[in-house]
Amino acid sequence: MLEYIPYGETGYFNQLVTDFLAEDPQIRPFYKYSPVRPDFAAAIEARKAFATPRRELVAALEQQYATLEPEAAVQQNISSLLRPDTFTVCTAHQPNIFTGYLYFAYKILQTIKLAGELKQQYPQYNFVPVYYMGSEDADLEELGSIYLEGKTLTWNTQQQGPVGRMVPEGLELVINQIEDSIGFLPHGPELLEILRKAYLEHSNIQEATLYLVHTLFGRFGLVTVVPDSAALKRLYVPVMKDELLHQRSHDLVADTLSKIGNHYKIQANPRDINLFYLETGLRERIVREGDLWKVLHTKTVFDQASLEAELEAHPERFSPNVILRGMFQETILPNIAFIGGGGEIAYWLELQQLFAHYGVPYPVLLLRNSLLLVDEQSNTRLQKLEMPVRTLFQSTDDIINGYVQQHTDAALVLKDEYAEMERLFDILQEKAGSIDVTLVASTNAERKKAMKSISKLEHKFLRAEKKKFAWQTDQIRTIKARLFPAGSLQERKENFIPWFAMEGPAFFDRLLEVQTPVTDQFTIVTAG
Repeated sequence: MLEYIPYGETGYFNQLVTDFLAEDPQIRPFYKYSPVRPDFAAAIEARKAFATPRRELVAALEQQYATLEPEAAVQQNISSLLRPDTFTVCTAHQPNIFTGYLYFAYKILQTIKLAGELKQQYPQYNFVPVYYMGSEDADLEELGSIYLEGKTLTWNTQQQGPVGRMVPEGLELVINQIEDSIGFLPHGPELLEILRKAYLEHSNIQEATLYLVHTLFGRFGLVTVVPDSAALKRLYVPVMKDELLHQRSHDLVADTLSKIGNHYKIQANPRDINLFYLETGLRERIVREGDLWKVLHTKTVFDQASLEAELEAHPERFSPNVILRGMFQETILPNIAFIGGGGEIAYWLELQQLFAHYGVPYPVLLLRNSLLLVDEQSNTRLQKLEMPVRTLFQSTDDIINGYVQQHTDAALVLKDEYAEMERLFDILQEKAGSIDVTLVASTNAERKKAMKSISKLEHKFLRAEKKKFAWQTDQIRTIKARLFPAGSLQERKENFIPWFAMEGPAFFDRLLEVQTPVTDQFTIVTAG
């Protein structure tokens, strides 16, 4: 069963996201296409006018996929990218170990669903779903843990630099912990074998993630791009060289931020140079000091000639940060739509002027789908309580208070008493004013005390009544904790592993079916 809630009514999305979906006038100038009624035809025409490096892209992808088990749908999609009538729809995410969060799968499946729907809408074209791996991210604290069965499992490693380049030593211990949780489930052994092959038989995290994503989603034709590649970065050398020598992106983005910042919190601030320098175990900012370029916290220094030589010889050592990453993606892919979370949408809104300056087509931006998966046991409990699922988006205390007030026979809300007290003090205030105007302040002070006393009584009445609903309140707390772990949206905390271990590949088929590629609604998926 499916139920939908506008994002703004969930309480879990910020104003920028809801304004983006509503196409509010104060934010609408910062993106090109409507996120709820997108003009894909216009995006296609804009992309046609751009010289996408298709041959180089396909050659790099064929090299990346050379060691993987061939999947006909993937091979066909990669080959089709050579054709000018083929376009991509894309999502991006870092290589979190074991995929990180449930929404990782949602983003990918929404991308797959969108590609299929666009093919039906525009049969004269081909559309390839793409997962762009942000493997140069260095935030191991964020990428190196998963939440499983109420526990956080963490990869203990001292490695530094881009997570994608890290060696997956020590992950066998985490896989053994996962086995303790899922080894007995119907598809547990199957999934454990996939995880072991991914992380114990590959030399680094980005290769492991490529294998894992290909194994889980390759049958849908999903193509994964690993941008940490000399061949792909060579295609971006002109922009990176311009950035190093002239630092144009800072001023272009800062101009946009000066306008966005009047209404919203800024997601990403540009640096003077928006590139990192990469080596084994190293990801550091490049800064310019006069006629020299330095890599922070190292002894590496370049003059202009040696910097240009390094960029030409080793483009893989230069890494776009959040300001330049999106344009790199759109330069190497024939892309028409990008699917991202709220944070991603926020920083993409900063980039339109940058894209225009370099003549790169700006894609349709779509908010990723958000889902709440309600298991059969939780649904049964909710039905016994006669409580709608959407009630759970409130705080636990508000849910319980509302439930007790709805089902009690006692008059717990003292509206009439408040009104009566207000009337009494209105009379007293009038009398006080007629006797001595200075007594009015004293009367108002007593009014506040009286109202506070009634409020305290009201809370005591509710607390006492709650004791009569002990079973129901325990059930509410249990359901809330299960579906909103640690007070968070399920998708931002839990991992796909227990779901897949129970259902197998059918779990992704079920999720694919309920994806709505273009929507402004949060989706509740109830089992049973």
